[in-house]
Amino acid sequence: MLILASTLFAGYSQAEVLSMRERATVIDDILKDRLENILPQLMEREGIDMWILISREYNEDPVLKTMLPATWLSARRRTILVLFNPGKGQPIERLAVSRYDVDSMFRKGWNKEQQPNQWQRLVELIQQKNPQKIAINKSDHFALADGVTATEYQELMDALPSELSSKVVSSQNLAIAWLETRSPKEMQIYPELIKIGHSLIAEAFSNQVITPGKTTTEDVVWWLREKSRELKLINWFHPSVSIQRSSSVKFDHLKAFTGTNVEQVIQPGDLLHVDFGLVYLRLNSDQQQHAYVLKPGETDAPSYLKEAFAKANQLQDIFTQNFKVGRTGNQVLKMSRQQAIAQGIKPSIYTHPIGYHGHAAGTTLGMWDSQGGVPVTGDYPLHYNTAYSIELNAASFIPEWKKEIRIMLEENAFFDKAGVRYLDGRQTRLHLIQSQ
Repeated sequence: MLILASTLFAGYSQAEVLSMRERATVIDDILKDRLENILPQLMEREGIDMWILISREYNEDPVLKTMLPATWLSARRRTILVLFNPGKGQPIERLAVSRYDVDSMFRKGWNKEQQPNQWQRLVELIQQKNPQKIAINKSDHFALADGVTATEYQELMDALPSELSSKVVSSQNLAIAWLETRSPKEMQIYPELIKIGHSLIAEAFSNQVITPGKTTTEDVVWWLREKSRELKLINWFHPSVSIQRSSSVKFDHLKAFTGTNVEQVIQPGDLLHVDFGLVYLRLNSDQQQHAYVLKPGETDAPSYLKEAFAKANQLQDIFTQNFKVGRTGNQVLKMSRQQAIAQGIKPSIYTHPIGYHGHAAGTTLGMWDSQGGVPVTGDYPLHYNTAYSIELNAASFIPEWKKEIRIMLEENAFFDKAGVRYLDGRQTRLHLIQSQ
């Protein structure tokens, strides 16, 4: 499978981004593999034998969108996908109750000239297959599993006879499983995306981009946006760059997590922070790192900042060692906070799944404003072969600055039977920027 080629760009070794045509080949290869090899296991695990996804053009269910081939940038007219597991080890049947085949992924199952009513054709197919359950993307608590619109749901229910409507159930756990489960082919690619992000952050936090006393935080933000586009990539959120420094200004939770930091000129002695994410081959990255701007005569960051940084790495270790399949996000959050506090760390943990979306479906492990646990989504258990943004911060009081600072880190990782591993390592040392 064509993946990525190595090249040298702007002084940092990183991956060469594929052409759009090459990307389509990879995306479709991965999708076909997932439909054939991942989906059957998930449908068996969740006890669902028929899954129906319905979308109208430009108003796509987020799950359906992940099942469209690379050349389908949206649904067409009303697109209805039917996935049926006949059992006994037989392949999943994939049908499109649509005017078109959905490339080679879903075979056309409706001839409008023979049956003018699309909903009635869907009913006929369901009756032919006679499933035990008919799963629909409807969920009270997981937005990404709640993709059927009110109109589509009502029209479906109106079309189904009572003996079929009684079989309709929420696909919530199956939808989450499809979105959160990473395939072996995806995991060949994912580390390369994370490497690109790390390389761009390293360049942004260098004298190639920053001139202390002149460059502003917004200059760096827009450099990241422009550089992403130069590499033919997009950002799934607007980056942020912020400063903590020796001043009377205290850390502000709301500003830190809503991207409302005021533009500032970067000065010697500043502790910089970046939050940055990319999208490539339908996968997302989400990364936060820090840099220190050396004062004249300094060759390294002050020891008190390095010690604060080490506490954040220690918190990462405590947290990731508590990942166990079947544990809920709230359980991992609680035990990790207790252990960190016992070791003299002031923790805040707000980790989320990552994959087809930046804030993806799956287990929520804290939110910055919900450190006591998150109802429902935090009660969802961990599963193997899932990816996470290990996002957290450790607070330290700095006597030299007469205030508390936060080391806010975010690194992307994969969880399987071997435990949690970072996809391209993690930051363990501050980036250093020279004064000029």
